[in-house]
Amino acid sequence: MTRPLALVTGASGGIGAATARALAAAGHEVVCAARRTDRVAELAAEIDGRAVTCDVTDADSVTALAAQIGERLAVLVNNAGGAFGQDRVATSDVEDWRAMYEVNVLGTLRVTQALLPALVAAEGVIVNVGSTAGRISYEGGGGYTAAKHALATMTETMRLELVDQPVRITEVAPGMVRTEEFSLTRFKGDAERAEQVYAGVAAPLVAEDVADAITWMATRPPHVNIDLLVIKPRAQAAAHKVHRE
Repeated sequence: MTRPLALVTGASGGIGAATARALAAAGHEVVCAARRTDRVAELAAEIDGRAVTCDVTDADSVTALAAQIGERLAVLVNNAGGAFGQDRVATSDVEDWRAMYEVNVLGTLRVTQALLPALVAAEGVIVNVGSTAGRISYEGGGGYTAAKHALATMTETMRLELVDQPVRITEVAPGMVRTEEFSLTRFKGDAERAEQVYAGVAAPLVAEDVADAITWMATRPPHVNIDLLVIKPRAQAAAHKVHRE
């Protein structure tokens, strides 16, 4: 039997790689897309999937990705994203804000526009990987929260605009997730500062927790739409309220 086709962007590590593995385990053929060719090639070989080098901030790269997918796509996981810097609004770097908007918002827009006909043809599902930062603001997170709020609004708007089409529009919004690269990227390689994010938290979420949630969302019956799933570790009550031992 032909396996349903799934595409995961930002699949070279963290939540993206874990989601590709989880969807493959659930019976999908997974296209692993990311900028780092070596990593997605290794992952695709591991899960009997396909690797595509893609930069979601580049229109030509996304067009080439869509050509690789073809006419039908059952699952699109818009996972490519990230946070850059944690300065206050008054002193933040405009280029960090621009980069976050480009990958989190416009990257998702490009990929969704390019793949929407294939998703409609397959009566598929889109899972946008947002964040609790898309619901609540916090000090030092102005650029990231602005981008994730924009992603949340785009997701809700698409659901309204595509209500008459056979495609489901969903968002997963994780809280504190400990992955190898998220905080390290945010703090531009400062490993000590990145480690402090999780200091004293006995059990933050890990990538596999979010991947499990995404796979559950993507495998509901066609008439079931999980509009929004917020997932946090038990130790995190809010962005500013985390129990540390």
